Amino acid sequence: MTVIEDARALLETGPLCDACLGRPFADRSFGLTNDERGMGLRTTIALEDDTDYESTPPEDCWVCEGFCGEYDAWADRVAEALEGVHFETYQVGTRTPPLIEENDALLRADAGLDEDAGELFKSEFNREVGKRVGQKTDTMVDFERPDVLALLNLERDGDVEIQVNPAFVYGRYRKLERDIPQTEWPCRECGGSGKELGPDGEVDCEYCGGSGYLYDDSVEGYVAPLVRDAMEGEEGVFHGAGREDVDARMLEHGRPFVAEVKKPHYRSPDVEALEARINEAAEGAVEVEGLRLATHEMVERVKELEASKTYRMDVEFDEPVDEAEFQAALDELEGTTVEQFTPERVDHRRASITRTRDVYEVDGELEDERHADIELHGAGGLYVKELVSSDNGRTEPSLSGMLDIDAEVTALDVLDVQGEDEAFEQDEFFRDA
Repeated sequence: MTVIEDARALLETGPLCDACLGRPFADRSFGLTNDERGMGLRTTIALEDDTDYESTPPEDCWVCEGFCGEYDAWADRVAEALEGVHFETYQVGTRTPPLIEENDALLRADAGLDEDAGELFKSEFNREVGKRVGQKTDTMVDFERPDVLALLNLERDGDVEIQVNPAFVYGRYRKLERDIPQTEWPCRECGGSGKELGPDGEVDCEYCGGSGYLYDDSVEGYVAPLVRDAMEGEEGVFHGAGREDVDARMLEHGRPFVAEVKKPHYRSPDVEALEARINEAAEGAVEVEGLRLATHEMVERVKELEASKTYRMDVEFDEPVDEAEFQAALDELEGTTVEQFTPERVDHRRASITRTRDVYEVDGELEDERHADIELHGAGGLYVKELVSSDNGRTEPSLSGMLDIDAEVTALDVLDVQGEDEAFEQDEFFRDA
């Protein structure tokens, strides 16, 4: 059958608005709206048959029951619901009443057309309302990861639900003081409540002093709330590219991180001013640099970054160490592959397995016969404290084992976090301010 014959069959099903008449032919022509297609088909048939198929207003259409005449009204509702929300990209979704979906399918079946001919009602409604939303708000549609998603519930008249997707800020942090964890560390005794049950009822947790946290400060605590406030969001979440020990400093180039803000009302803060506010509030304990607005893909890149690290360690020995034997041990460690069974200090939160990690470079010197300064570049996941101490034989080889002298790291600094992906900070993973 020809298009005109198919259109005649559709018109025989009952009163149709132009949009519902044109929709089954959406894949047969381009550059027209379904309404324009329907009007053209109706006119052509009238001229050929000398029959007047009067144009049916949407409210009298048996398929859409008036919804195809409400695009502007629904776009106005979306724009009103988005007032006060800063966004650059959007997407529109529709919950269609089952009866309308059934009518849309019956239209094709009654006319003998394929069930997937043209375009579905829901797709047309999304597009037509979405097009108008873009015009009213001067923003662009994004089908992959929009800033906001407007869900239209046609079963409940006028019901528009706005979903605001998170916004992201990327940067690097330096932790300049020890005993500061990367993320907030809830007290394991009270579960973060700050309370415990005493003989006369609830009292402050003795372990954490009632704060609910094992440490008063954290990198997350210095960064995430200020990013959240700058974006006027509801919650800030901190994502780091790995983490250093609580008692270790993070120096020099810093560690990559992403601060995620949920339900932001403002997505483009002044990142230079934000950086200054964070550094001022941290008072030298933590510093951030290179803040940039990022996309959601950067979270996974940060979390999955295969990074090697460079460390500096103060090491103390139980007995005097010979300089030549010390240097020979370092030479032997350089380039070796180390087997490490899960260290005792983290065994309660890590799987008990044996890991292999490489030592790339190591250099050091004795400060005196019982103290050394060592700098080491190793693969990500290498437990450097245990590489020195042996962790009661759980790490092989180790500096302690080679020298046959007990040794421990008394101070640890992370100097650099080096991503193996040279394109880690590509522009495509950032967004303009």
